[in-house]
Amino acid sequence: MQHAVEQMSIWGLVSEASVVVQAVMAILVLASVASWYLIIQRSVVLRRSERLLREFLRQFRQSGDLAQLQRDAERQAQSPEAALQRIFREGFQVFGQLQRQPGLAPQTLGEAVDRSLYVAVAEQEERLETGLQALATIGSVSPYIGLFGTVWGIMNAFLGLAQVQQVTLATVAPGIAEALIATAIGLFAAIPAVIAYNRFAARGQALAGRYYAFANELQARLLPRLHAGAPSIAVAAA
Repeated sequence: MQHAVEQMSIWGLVSEASVVVQAVMAILVLASVASWYLIIQRSVVLRRSERLLREFLRQFRQSGDLAQLQRDAERQAQSPEAALQRIFREGFQVFGQLQRQPGLAPQTLGEAVDRSLYVAVAEQEERLETGLQALATIGSVSPYIGLFGTVWGIMNAFLGLAQVQQVTLATVAPGIAEALIATAIGLFAAIPAVIAYNRFAARGQALAGRYYAFANELQARLLPRLHAGAPSIAVAAA
């Protein structure tokens, strides 16, 4: 009786499952661990990115000396999450280098700064997407992997019933229960990954929009007399 109770526990069912079902469970457990690692890691990164963005944007709007701000941004830009500092550094450096060249038309200068800002913003956008593809893959694939384990387990359960003369609930239940565990683990891995993906994607889009807005603000401050026909970073963001 004690053996039967142990066998009907979750750990007993997992240990008694077939090799294929156990392999499916192991894959799903690893996927769940990877998902939670990415969720925690991306949460920390996005929270720090949002904090650094607010701090530097406040410094930028309060500062009257962009050269001093550029020196401060050089130190802060060592952090991978310091996106605005990197964008500001790239745009200000290009502006300073080209401004020293004699005979350079304002429109040409504006186009060069615009391109440098676009490249810098695109690089920071790519950083925001780190880990999202893995979360999307785990969220979309895990239920199907679990379903495969369930189908395989139920198939083995019915094959085993063919060798039993008298079919009872006690003979059917363990095989079906161990098969359903694979589906449960698959859902456990998929649901947090899908929720985190949607949340991180929304936060990433919000940050990217603020990057483009800052690029326009920086461009307007660096080039107040920029020709009206010069391209705008806002066009690239559209």
